[in-house]
Amino acid sequence: MGRVSVLWWWQRAGVGESPDLKQAVKRTPEVAVEAGATPVCRLARFYTVIKAVFCENGLRGSAHVCRSIKVVPRALRPLKDEGLNLFWRELLMIKAAVLGATGYTGVELVRLLNGHPGADPVFLSSGSSAGKSYSEVHPQFYGQVDLKLQQMKADQIPEDIDIVFCALPHGKSAPVVSELLDSGYKIIDLSADFRLLDKALYLTWYNLVHPAVNLLGRAVYGLPELYSAEISGSSFIANPGCYPTSILLALAPLLREKAIKTGSIIIDSKSGVSGAGRSPKQAFHFPDCTENFKAYRVASHQHTAEIEQELGRIAGENLKVTFTPHLVPMVRGILSTIYCEPGGDINEKVLLELYEDFYKNCPFVRVLSGVMLPETRMVRGTNFCDLALKYDERTNRVILISAIDNLVKGASGQAVQNMNVMLGLPQEAGLGQLAL
Repeated sequence: MGRVSVLWWWQRAGVGESPDLKQAVKRTPEVAVEAGATPVCRLARFYTVIKAVFCENGLRGSAHVCRSIKVVPRALRPLKDEGLNLFWRELLMIKAAVLGATGYTGVELVRLLNGHPGADPVFLSSGSSAGKSYSEVHPQFYGQVDLKLQQMKADQIPEDIDIVFCALPHGKSAPVVSELLDSGYKIIDLSADFRLLDKALYLTWYNLVHPAVNLLGRAVYGLPELYSAEISGSSFIANPGCYPTSILLALAPLLREKAIKTGSIIIDSKSGVSGAGRSPKQAFHFPDCTENFKAYRVASHQHTAEIEQELGRIAGENLKVTFTPHLVPMVRGILSTIYCEPGGDINEKVLLELYEDFYKNCPFVRVLSGVMLPETRMVRGTNFCDLALKYDERTNRVILISAIDNLVKGASGQAVQNMNVMLGLPQEAGLGQLAL
């Protein structure tokens, strides 16, 4: 809190003789308070207040045009240009729009953005609840997010929005995204409309003719652990599916090193009921799914095509997998257990070191060792993917286990992580939650 307190005091004082930025941020909380600081516990609130004060004093523009700012508040004049740019970028709040804000992934996006130190949800849309306040639909946001829900119309989105999260259903997202791209917005699409590169696969697995074939292949596949460089330079991201995220992160190191055979990969995944979305369906009615455990869409789940496409991209060859999803009587979470055959001599310790090295710079992948194995409760409400591997010498099988929260790392948390990468923020920004 020291850095926050010092900056707050410095602006309130409006002192023309302020020390330079580097000296100011090094002050301790105690010194800041003695000097008249007002401690601010919630960083996002601090940023919002200070930004408002700056704008009232004539500071305008965004991080992308900060070099062209001509009107500078008196308190900032002593700083050099580079100090001003750093200071403004640090305090700039990213304005985010969430389309489809009342669904499960939309709610998670609003929750995460509301607690993000550098972003705020400022435009929320809903096809079914337009005109109501957000907290009226989701009372847990009372007093925190009371924005009025808007109709989902692209021309209603403010021009100064920095990022648009499209959390609309498959098939309904593509036409909206097409219009938004024409208007120059940065977009993260959480539907499946732009994950597949082949329109024939989209028709086969989603039973829909693709609404925007001209845009296929334009989006960057948004798995930051594998494609952060591509994501950072993109304005259009296709956020991965929940099952694919848990599976790709588990298999990527072995496929990159060609340590397993690609012809016999078997994937057994279990998901909570929220993975089916918020629209009421008989199969997900409480009496039908509680105290029950079942496989569904055996050999026909729509994520199969995405899994095979992206695993093939990692492996450098076309491949097919056996993928069987299951529904378990819990709200959220995915546990994937994957069986594969080694491509040669194998050693569990060496494989573990491979995973630790592969993900050493990935803050949201935790490689577990020893007797510790992934559990859905360990990642609930977080953006973590927990991984573990075992080698069964008796059957000559590598067994991989992966756990994620399907609504966070499997959807909204990963979308915020992508936003951070796109806009030059630390990947961890706004995503430091531990398990619920």
